[in-house]
Amino acid sequence: MRKRLLSVSTAGVLAASGLMTATPWHAQAARSAPTPSAHNSAASEKPAAGRAAPPGEKTVTATLFERPFTSVAKECTNTLGPAGYGYVEVSPATEHIQGDQWWTSYQPVSYKIAGRLGDRDDFANMVDTCEAAGVKVIADAVINHMTSGSGTGTGGTQYTKYGYPGTYEDADFHACRKDIKDYTNHDDVQNCELVGLADLDTGSEKVRTAIAGYLDDLRSLGVAGFRVDAAKHMAAADVAAIKAKMTQDPGFWVSEVIHGDGEAVQPEEYTEVGDVDEFRYGRRLKSAFQGGDLGSLRTVGDGMLESGAARTFVDNWDTERNGSTLTYKDDAAYTLANIFQLAHPYGSPNVFSGYTFSDHDAGPPTGEEGWTGTHAKPEITGMVGFRNAVGTAELTDWWSEGQALAFGRGDKGFVALNNGDGELSRTFQTSLPAGTYCNVAAAQGGCAQKFTVDADGSTQVTVPAHGAVALHVNATE
Repeated sequence: MRKRLLSVSTAGVLAASGLMTATPWHAQAARSAPTPSAHNSAASEKPAAGRAAPPGEKTVTATLFERPFTSVAKECTNTLGPAGYGYVEVSPATEHIQGDQWWTSYQPVSYKIAGRLGDRDDFANMVDTCEAAGVKVIADAVINHMTSGSGTGTGGTQYTKYGYPGTYEDADFHACRKDIKDYTNHDDVQNCELVGLADLDTGSEKVRTAIAGYLDDLRSLGVAGFRVDAAKHMAAADVAAIKAKMTQDPGFWVSEVIHGDGEAVQPEEYTEVGDVDEFRYGRRLKSAFQGGDLGSLRTVGDGMLESGAARTFVDNWDTERNGSTLTYKDDAAYTLANIFQLAHPYGSPNVFSGYTFSDHDAGPPTGEEGWTGTHAKPEITGMVGFRNAVGTAELTDWWSEGQALAFGRGDKGFVALNNGDGELSRTFQTSLPAGTYCNVAAAQGGCAQKFTVDADGSTQVTVPAHGAVALHVNATE
């Protein structure tokens, strides 16, 4: 997570303690279980370091940002499982500071499952329900820091900035108790405080043991792995040591390390620990789909992490608020970028699905309305099936012109994207077998649109303005 509010509790508590100014501010600098059993078949699967795809054939992840655990369970049953998603990433489960803003979830008070998204039973039921639907759960884990003030957590725990009863005391935090100022200095980035948040001494055996115990507990509930928040602010060696200290197989592991030009800490440092969220990917898609050169996306991964170490995303909760990527507010271009992500072989795709907002600090909806539902759009669910069908097939039959492109995935799939204002009609060369195919990227869903591939692999296609056509061998007539 990139932005966090300095204040951490209710206005009254912080004002009384002298820790809160009249107007809170945000950081602007870039920064970034029991023995495995039949309950969690993924628990015994340990992906090799740098492997982008979580274990299994269904490798697409959906991040349901700030969704209550009961809601995630329903989505697994009704949408994610039937669409073929392999994984769902959920927001932090820990007890956290009180407040309605989204970032309160990222300021843990204890490692109890007692946050606004649900309690321990809700979490465990979600994992079981999702697994029954064929979807494994990835937990977003906040282990770099705690809070920046004092108060009462969502689970009733009384805390101070450097005091968390039964978990941490003053000596468990780094001695540099000032904000990070110099991103060209490793020590500053990894030992000082991110926007005033108490920075855990992850070099300490006590701290490592406490964190590993928390992660083991989540594994005991059946989670398949972790997205490690703010990994950039911990030495890669510390992250590796925490992972190694777990008594359970850690499962899938991805670190959040935001790339910044000229910064001391770079994503490549963390690829030996596991996979890494590739922030440059979304920036490149924004440039290309907002009037840039779509043809450049053929080699979208050039200069970034190796494909086998990169988890890709069009946007996440930080980038949709800081303007560095496309967002749901970009409508058709955003959908096309997600279609591209699911079609192109680079990295392991993560579909972000959050909620609409005008206030950047606004927390999640309290009911069924207000969610973007990106993960459930027919164009996106169809492309999840596309990704599962093409697997590791090579990139073939590339064509691009202006704001349009097309390419194949060997003899398994073919996609054409039109980001222009007029329809695109032409004959494309594919490597698909002859037959009649459904357009799985159609907004109508199902097999509302059909296209014929001739014996020579050619197909006559009309792609609507700001639309797409995607064909694969598992969606034929």
